[in-house]
Amino acid sequence: MKDFLKRIKWMAILYAVAAMLLTGCGSGSEDKEEPQDKVEAGDEIQIGIAFDSFLIERWERDRDIFVSRARDLGAAVNVQNANGDVQKQKEQIKYLIDKDMDVIVVIAVDSFSLKKEIQEAEDAGIKVVAYDRLINDVPLDLYISFDNEMVGRFMADAIIDKLPSGGRVMKINGPTKDNNVLLVNKGFDDEIRGHGINIFDTYYADEWKGEEAFNYLSENPEKADRADAVMCGNDSLAGQAVKYYSEKRRAGSIPIVGQDADLDACQRVVEGTQTMTVYKSIDQLAQKAAESAVSLAKGNSVAGITQVENGSHEVPYLSIPPIMVTKDNIDSVIIDGGFHLREDVYLNAD
Repeated sequence: MKDFLKRIKWMAILYAVAAMLLTGCGSGSEDKEEPQDKVEAGDEIQIGIAFDSFLIERWERDRDIFVSRARDLGAAVNVQNANGDVQKQKEQIKYLIDKDMDVIVVIAVDSFSLKKEIQEAEDAGIKVVAYDRLINDVPLDLYISFDNEMVGRFMADAIIDKLPSGGRVMKINGPTKDNNVLLVNKGFDDEIRGHGINIFDTYYADEWKGEEAFNYLSENPEKADRADAVMCGNDSLAGQAVKYYSEKRRAGSIPIVGQDADLDACQRVVEGTQTMTVYKSIDQLAQKAAESAVSLAKGNSVAGITQVENGSHEVPYLSIPPIMVTKDNIDSVIIDGGFHLREDVYLNAD
């Protein structure tokens, strides 16, 4: 009986040991599977996108469309926002380099101050896309934007139409650190030349803040009163110019132009206080940028590109055409195109 109990005891011990060994094998199997999961996650395309800020109405829309399209294509997106601070954007680009992104997309705070950081990304084998704003004097894998010179020509055409006999134009631009400002001005100046229109004053809003336009006009009433038309760098600046001239009871009689087709700008167009804006298909730009970033990450080329010089390099350039928007075509372009709802655009006009 005692021997039988001993045998039972040893059998129980052996069973327990066997169970432990089996459990150990199971753990080993799980440990082997975990790196495989990590490899699969590591194979996911990683895209970093560094925004200037979300101060201007359109940028949140750019972000949402870009992120959605990239995720549809199987890419993860790391969004950074510099809040208009170029030093912060430099740090964020370095952070994205350290995170070993496959592609970094940059909406530059300052088109002329990111050379070192962009070069570091390129040296690390990371593809770099300049989104909407060209980055100067550094190699880039892609620059995607609207035709900004055409935007400037549209603005000039709208003013020429309102001042057929000539007149004086005041310019209220965005900051010179934004390369698009230079391109829009080039298009505007080229188009206005030869029409007897004098550009008698030019101001640059350092931070793209609308109130900068209002403050400048308020502080320089003698110039503001002389202006027969005002060219504004975007709709935010145009809105504050309209506000100033409304107080002077000139809104609607002085041509004011902008760009971006912001909702309040479209409202002003149908009300008659803003002459025109420029519609730039953010949906098309953001989706195409996401598709291009994924394509570059996979080592593929981007279709439909031309070349543009950024000061020291020829850069692959993908251009999206803009559309001039006036009271005559706002329904077909903005409302029928689904950019804004009719009841919103005509809220005050109706």
